Amino acid sequence: MDSNARGGRFKLDVQNLAPSTRIDLSRVGVTGLKRILRLKRDIRAGRGAHTMFFAEMDMFAYLGSERSGVHMSRFIENIEDIAAQVSSGVSPDIETLAERMAMTIARAQGTERSEVRIRAQFPMARRAPVSDSEVEDLYTFIGIAISDGNATKRAVGVEVNGFTSCPCAREMVSEYARETLIAAGYSDSQADEITSIVPLASHNQRGRGTLLIGAETPLRAEDLVALVERSMSSEIYELLKRPDELSVVLKGHSHPRFVEDVVREAIRGVVENLTALPDDALVFASQENFESIHTHNAYAERCGLLGDMRRELAGLAPSRSARVLSVESWLGSLL
Repeated sequence: MDSNARGGRFKLDVQNLAPSTRIDLSRVGVTGLKRILRLKRDIRAGRGAHTMFFAEMDMFAYLGSERSGVHMSRFIENIEDIAAQVSSGVSPDIETLAERMAMTIARAQGTERSEVRIRAQFPMARRAPVSDSEVEDLYTFIGIAISDGNATKRAVGVEVNGFTSCPCAREMVSEYARETLIAAGYSDSQADEITSIVPLASHNQRGRGTLLIGAETPLRAEDLVALVERSMSSEIYELLKRPDELSVVLKGHSHPRFVEDVVREAIRGVVENLTALPDDALVFASQENFESIHTHNAYAERCGLLGDMRRELAGLAPSRSARVLSVESWLGSLL
């Protein structure tokens, strides 16, 4: 490397030149940037305790047609500066960190819009349902923020694994069992009683539920996890003793739910439990089931304003816009 290069004497900033094809780009940036973050957690045992998180981050900037490119190195410089601040002190929460990063990137890149997405793995200590054995499971915490350099909008959420059993298959098994009992000499009433008492089989699958809330109201990750787990047929655990395994299987097959049911139950849980959220809060709920007897997955989602969902559950019609809202359009409404 010559002395000019070592001295940083390059004067031409190629990124600021006009591109040969002049067209805007919605997102330009870096993905898959991995860091260890030190964040506060509002947990029952020791409020305000901090925890180390393994996080993966995506950072983007809007690029107008007049510029060839963004300054990729500035993304890394921005995260390094923020990482230094985080390592020297505890960041309040993942959504605030995403907000701070989005604002910094928008200003550093000189762009009208920036976006930051953070996914952090965090552990939660739990108790098995029967043995009461303590086990620590990992969950995914999500923080998203968008900024124009002056203001920000943000959303926070979780991804949670659980399992569901199929209501349709369970009903077919129930009908088959009833017909078999009657053919064996049991009366109609006896067959009905037996099929109402004995656990019935169904096909089941592990599923992944996602819940995102867009609001300024502080939210605990643990509360969001609980809402998603309760929406499925049963929660799952990394380690189960035999009585625990029986309990989970019985619970799951006693509460069969379609993928659509899971999303609706998650939304109902938000409406009934997160009463402090305003009507203009964004709620996104999705469920993907990794089917056990099919080669495809099943998926359902709902995204909308909490006020519309409250009205629907009260028996009123939602607004027309409730059917087309997305996380991206809600975040983009800042601009």
